[in-house]
Amino acid sequence: MTRSQELFEKANTLIPGGVNSPVRACKSVHCDPLFIAKAFGSKLVTEDGQELIDYVMSWGPMLLGHNHPEVAAAIAATAANGTSFGAPCRLEVELAQAVVDAVPGIEMVRMVSSGTEATMSALRLARGYTGRSGVIKFHGGYHGHADAFLASAGSGVATQSIPGTPGVPQDVVKHTLLAHYNDLDAVKELFAAHGHDIAAVIVEPVAGNMGLVLPKPGFLEGLRELTRAYGALLIFDEVITGFRVAFGGAQSAFGIDPDLTCLGKIIGGGLPVGAYGGKRKIMSHIAPSGNVYQAGTLSGNPLAMAAGLATLKALATRDYAALTARTEAFSRELENILRSKGLPVTRNHIASIFTLFFTETPVTDFPSAQTADSGLFVSFYQQMRQQGIYLAPSGFECAFTSFAHSDEDLERTLDAARRVTF
Repeated sequence: MTRSQELFEKANTLIPGGVNSPVRACKSVHCDPLFIAKAFGSKLVTEDGQELIDYVMSWGPMLLGHNHPEVAAAIAATAANGTSFGAPCRLEVELAQAVVDAVPGIEMVRMVSSGTEATMSALRLARGYTGRSGVIKFHGGYHGHADAFLASAGSGVATQSIPGTPGVPQDVVKHTLLAHYNDLDAVKELFAAHGHDIAAVIVEPVAGNMGLVLPKPGFLEGLRELTRAYGALLIFDEVITGFRVAFGGAQSAFGIDPDLTCLGKIIGGGLPVGAYGGKRKIMSHIAPSGNVYQAGTLSGNPLAMAAGLATLKALATRDYAALTARTEAFSRELENILRSKGLPVTRNHIASIFTLFFTETPVTDFPSAQTADSGLFVSFYQQMRQQGIYLAPSGFECAFTSFAHSDEDLERTLDAARRVTF
């Protein structure tokens, strides 16, 4: 028995399912999880000493790579002065300034401790600001595990084939209206029927939790027009895309001005963090400036702020265009290798994110993502992991490259794919 197996066996007696986030259990790929002992650059090292090239990157945050020296130094220096004060600190002001400077749609920002907190709080603010209850979300869109968002959710909810709302009263989700991503006509119909009570549309500007799905031309622009016409807010969930699709996020790349933006992952430099921000006139409704309540004991804690600030400072000097080009070339060659084996493959790519779907169907929404052959994905995942390539254990997740991935890493990954058989 390996050390990972021993730990998983023990974990199952102490932690539900042996993991603290469901997809980590690797049930959908018929494997036990690997327990990680350390990470550096583009690599993970398991408790058994196996080194793997990582394309999960902590589910997106590690754009600079694992254990980046500048980030690690900032955390260590800050920790020497204390880890949590329960009071304001200089670093939260500095990180807030960095976020406001970088993200076009954010004039004020509130720090929280997770992406779920960010989206939950943004929706509460939208409802408080507009005096309305309804929210439009998209099938397969995952905005954290707050009750209102677990209707037809993607990510681990889809991977585990779990109904979206056990434990959530119908009175809560009755205010959640659903449409398919990229279907602007469906959104128009929802507004025509319920526009008087729709507080917000929440959307990943580039969907990342049904696999990677890009917006069709005019889709985001149409959402912006509709929300303005009906007096609703447009919330961009940029927990994945913020500082990854571009330094200023997807809203910068696509030129869309949302009312509220949710961030996480990268802005914590690998530590637990989230943030929501937007127009000053809206954000001023958050307590203590206004009457929409939100609080958090560890919100703005100095360790997360230091890690996030060091990360953003480093990213401001990085060549995003070059990483995009390398990821495009790498993912295209990976697609070509699999196609040469007679497999159906559809590739979606933007910046340093890509997904290979085992289907010939263009993937533009959750139903088309679900046409992918899960059996082919399981076989691919298992064979790549055996060769030291660490992929997300779900066909509904993205692959991430980073500034730490070397040409050698990419070539080793392609060589592993060439050895895969079906």
